[in-house]
Amino acid sequence: MSVNDLLPFFEERFEEVSEYLDLLTEIETAAQSGPPRIAVSEYRITAPQQRILYSSVYLQLYNLVEATVARCLEAITEATQTTGEWRPHQLNDELQREWVRAKARTHVELAPENRLRYALELSSHITDQLPIGNFAIEAGGGGNWDDEEIFRIGKRVGCEISVSREVNAAVKRRGRDNVGALKLVRNRRNSLAHGSVSFVECAADLVVSELRETANNVGDYLREVIGCFIQYIDSFVFLRVDHRPGQGAA
Repeated sequence: MSVNDLLPFFEERFEEVSEYLDLLTEIETAAQSGPPRIAVSEYRITAPQQRILYSSVYLQLYNLVEATVARCLEAITEATQTTGEWRPHQLNDELQREWVRAKARTHVELAPENRLRYALELSSHITDQLPIGNFAIEAGGGGNWDDEEIFRIGKRVGCEISVSREVNAAVKRRGRDNVGALKLVRNRRNSLAHGSVSFVECAADLVVSELRETANNVGDYLREVIGCFIQYIDSFVFLRVDHRPGQGAA
């Protein structure tokens, strides 16, 4: 994914969440006069069904968080290949480690002969001073994406995640379950995914306005995170200082 596609991608996905919340608002408003009815069939939406619909917001928001991180990392690796001229030794220390990790498969259990093969391929790549080429940054996360994990992945590649005081305060403000918005989304998504709570139980006492506030806090935070990655890429921070264009690159 190109760096220019990051914000449009995010806004398109966030709009899906907003549209869904608009639907829930209409259902909640209709429910004030009794169970909402589907006009054509006369079918009425039950209270448990309404809760199930509410709980799905947590899944949508977590998917958005995970997808946003993945696309930011893809944009970094694509940027390293844009000109076809950058070499591994020109990458900043953090990203160079990620490149070696990907090429040598150091994080994967391999048979000795395969370990040797990847090591030889890496050695040849460096010796022949080949361009960086295709590689992927293993995001990890494993269902644990929140503001702290996003900060860590930024640090791993040498990208400083710095958000405004107002947005940071909003996303960390303790609310339901005594946690901030991103941790709430993570926890509730995991509880639903692992079956430790039902969709009906997950949405007990929830109202759409609370879900929308959570969504907006998460959205505002992710927009600024994307901004940090865009700045990182556009300023060539993925390269060593002396190899950045306009800095006496060699």
